[in-house]
Amino acid sequence: MIDQWFKNDLNQIYEQHNVAVFIDESGESAFLLKTVESIYTVYHAHTELEELYVKYMIEKAQPSNKKFLIYTRTTKDQLKFIREYCETCGCLEIRYLHNYIKDKVHQILNLNITLSKDEIVSAAKVSVGKDKTYWMDLCHKGATEIFNLDKELLEFLNDPILFSEERYDEQLREVFYHKVNELLGKGYLKKPPTTLAQEVVTTMFDGLLGGTCNKKLASVYEKWLDSVSYRNSFDKYLTDYLPSSILDIWNVSINHPFRQIDEKWLAEIGNILTDQEIIAKKLPKLHKRNKSKQAQTLGICFWSDIITLLEFDPKNISYLSSFRECVEYYKKHFYKLDTSIRNLYTEFLDKKTILEPFQELYKEFVTVFLDKWFQYWEEYKENQTGTLQRIFDESSNEKTAIIVGDGVSYELAELVAKKVKGSSSLTKNSILADIPSETENNMSRIYMSNGVTEAIQDKREKYLAAQNPDISMEFVRLDKATEETQPGQFLICTYKDIDEMGEKIQQKALKYFPKAIDYFAEKISLLLASGYAKVYLITDHGFVLTGLLTEADKISVSLVGDYHKSERYIRTVKRQVDLTPRLIEAKKSYHPSEYVYFAKNINSFKTPGLYGFSHGGLSPQELITPYFCWKRTYASTLPVTIENKTELQDVTGELFSIVIHANETIRNLFALDRKICLVFFSNKKKVNTSDVFSISQTETITKEYTFDGHPEMEVQLLDADTKQVLDRTVIKQNKDRDLNGLF
Repeated sequence: MIDQWFKNDLNQIYEQHNVAVFIDESGESAFLLKTVESIYTVYHAHTELEELYVKYMIEKAQPSNKKFLIYTRTTKDQLKFIREYCETCGCLEIRYLHNYIKDKVHQILNLNITLSKDEIVSAAKVSVGKDKTYWMDLCHKGATEIFNLDKELLEFLNDPILFSEERYDEQLREVFYHKVNELLGKGYLKKPPTTLAQEVVTTMFDGLLGGTCNKKLASVYEKWLDSVSYRNSFDKYLTDYLPSSILDIWNVSINHPFRQIDEKWLAEIGNILTDQEIIAKKLPKLHKRNKSKQAQTLGICFWSDIITLLEFDPKNISYLSSFRECVEYYKKHFYKLDTSIRNLYTEFLDKKTILEPFQELYKEFVTVFLDKWFQYWEEYKENQTGTLQRIFDESSNEKTAIIVGDGVSYELAELVAKKVKGSSSLTKNSILADIPSETENNMSRIYMSNGVTEAIQDKREKYLAAQNPDISMEFVRLDKATEETQPGQFLICTYKDIDEMGEKIQQKALKYFPKAIDYFAEKISLLLASGYAKVYLITDHGFVLTGLLTEADKISVSLVGDYHKSERYIRTVKRQVDLTPRLIEAKKSYHPSEYVYFAKNINSFKTPGLYGFSHGGLSPQELITPYFCWKRTYASTLPVTIENKTELQDVTGELFSIVIHANETIRNLFALDRKICLVFFSNKKKVNTSDVFSISQTETITKEYTFDGHPEMEVQLLDADTKQVLDRTVIKQNKDRDLNGLF
């Protein structure tokens, strides 16, 4: 604000003259020159020689439209060569800056300021660029308002040396340091800026640790975590901080940055899991910690998973009365426990003492649910066979993309669904996978309806294509799916990373699963935006995680005859009479084997090799698979079609015309017109794309094109904005009827 007062005083002189003299006897007001140096030509004249030079330069420039400001620290009665400018033009004299400010505040704001001289001068320097509310706050609230400590302190802590060298002059810097020490409750003692900064951070962290952090420091802490520019410096301070002993870990601030405190909370909760009364008292604090923005910013995001386990009530499991109800219960409620334990495995697999109690709690819930699941096991019936064929039959003429995942559990699909972007409606259904739930068997069921188990993916795809000769389909890896319009009605995308990573590196793969979830969501969003009316997410099977596994957890069995043992199932040639009813038996021929045996829990059979990520068994985690369908919703309802499809089947000559017609609909804002384009394909490769053009209700448009060396093409009529396929047809050139103009 002082810069505006200064300019106003000078403007009173410049209204009549083009030269003004600014006398600053104390030198305290020199900072004001920076506020006007872009407006006026500023000269400094502190000696007689400098005065003579300035007078010469001004007289030399006359006549001129320029405005000159002469700055001097010499008193008016001591001036020699520029004294006449003071008398004939005008002079602004600030002998004592603090008095000048007091007068201005009283004159303009009708307020009295009671700060010390140094505080007033410091406030003046800080006030440049601010409005009158700054001075009003100073008058009412005192010296604490000189600096915006939330902002200034954060800059200082980020780089104390740079801040001290560049941010303020020496006088202002010292006042700032005084204010920082007052905030810390200490007397001022001159010290290196890095030392002062470390004291501030230590006080901040100590306060957060004790639950007594100063509000100003707490505000700085929150802003620090939100800052992209300053975050690195925070992390370094946090790494270097050595916390003092804590009397009560539950008194620590809910927004604290100390992961070790969270782990102490976890350890204590793990020790009292059986005491529901104490757990109930702790839950409100855990909910607050879970919602803490600061905790989430620091990557402490596991409390929602802990809360899910602690708040789960298994009593409703006892009311399930059929296998179908068990499936629905899993899809609505139990899958969330699988998400939580997977996240906790990812976070704490190398910290046994923390993880073990929560793993045991999860396994208790699983045992209760599996008892009911296997009680109704006789009602199980897979509906995975012919999945792709059913989608073909359901999709009529709609352009459809199908993502066939490998090992995408139902709980992963639920997380994918939450991240899909764009305008679409989602239908969430499920498929019961065939047994054993392993890739070769289940992929065969998805692609093939004849019950044959085919090990080679290419042969499965060829079988599907042969069964549907009139359907245009393409097979690609999901990473090859792009926003480019594809010719086929169906795009079948495979993605095997989850299963391959799980089987190769077991639970070390868990850290990659969140990226896979994001990847699925991105690809589904892309496909919906690329003209596919529907996008399906299906998979061959799910998986179970064994977490911390002891030898006692592994299932040992004695087998008779030839057999093949996997983690989650055993194939045998001969029937194993002694294994039932301990295990579930299924009569299923596969190569030499005739029987398959499964455990009634999620533990693994004792086998060579790694443990952790497995599938093949009968648990809901392995058998209940997603059958999710996103359907694109479109704003425009104006139907547009290709009218001359019959003529395009038999074209004579090189030229052909496409007749496009827009039907009449109920009038609304989204059905008056539509932007469209035509895309041409030959041998499943795009060969041409028309310009975008508009069509209105009842309008007919004719477009002419040439074959350009492609005697047979497919043309797709697309909505230009959404890439929705509105219509399509095949164009064929009949060269037998082309008489080359003889008649």
